[in-house]
Amino acid sequence: MVLEAPRSPLRLADLAARDPGPGEVAIEVAACALCRTDLHVVDGELAGPKLPLVLGHQIVGRVTAAGEFVAGVAIGDRVGVPWLASVDETCAYCRSGRENLCPHARFTGYTVDGGYAEQAVARADFCFLIPGDYLDVQAAPLLCAGLIGFRALRFTGDAVRLGLYGFGSSAHIVTQVAVHQGRRVFAFTRDGDVDGQQFARSLGAAWAGDSSQPPPEPLDAAIIFAPVGALVPVALRALAPGGTVVCAGIHMSDIPSFPYELLWEERSIRSVANLTRRDGHEFLELAPTVPVRTQTDVFPLTKANEALTLLRTGPVRGSVVLSARD
Repeated sequence: MVLEAPRSPLRLADLAARDPGPGEVAIEVAACALCRTDLHVVDGELAGPKLPLVLGHQIVGRVTAAGEFVAGVAIGDRVGVPWLASVDETCAYCRSGRENLCPHARFTGYTVDGGYAEQAVARADFCFLIPGDYLDVQAAPLLCAGLIGFRALRFTGDAVRLGLYGFGSSAHIVTQVAVHQGRRVFAFTRDGDVDGQQFARSLGAAWAGDSSQPPPEPLDAAIIFAPVGALVPVALRALAPGGTVVCAGIHMSDIPSFPYELLWEERSIRSVANLTRRDGHEFLELAPTVPVRTQTDVFPLTKANEALTLLRTGPVRGSVVLSARD
């Protein structure tokens, strides 16, 4: 399913299969989860995508061929392909363990073709082995919703009272991890989304309500998954002194001005950018021990446009996933 221009529907196309080059593997795609970043690419909110483009950066499939110099991944392995496709390995960020900030990074389903397809090619050293307990469609959301949520959760430190604004794919995974870690989750949904609030409570949230409501007690930290800048001052108002607001999306509408008193008492705001391979390995080792269980709405690959529409308009309980096996 190919994006030929921003703000246009994807087109079903037959593309020539590409042989893997040095360090690369070819993958028979089984499933690819949708991400709100895909919508930002389709809508032209993220500039400079490769065009035409195969979207999708939460890929699960089997390795069918390997190029020269591949190590750690073998033909037949079930692997996941995340957003981070490659880095230069030599810049100051890469050399200091911050490859997520590499200025020459490339990204799956954005600057290289992704997983809305039957086949994909990826750098072997940026692939992750998938835990055996997960079905393909259940594992796919772990590759971004899970990984970015996990990285965002790390930036909340030892916060016990954790607010999650925007209860979608990432939040439904992070809630399970946070509860497993002994935290108390306060889930904020779209106003009036009673079913979404019940879904959050079913996953272990201590409280769930509208995003316009204050929580019943101050928060130690909050993660904003919704791409809505107006939620930043809302979350700041909900924080206890010393608390942190973590903005987890790659794109967000403008943050409105707010009085300094909301930031005072050592409150802070920070963003999360991309992921590192360390994040991936550590999260995929942790997920089965929780165990994280993803809830999915599954569409056949040819219905990618309908799946994107569902993700855009909602409500979605968990994750939307494309299956290459109709």
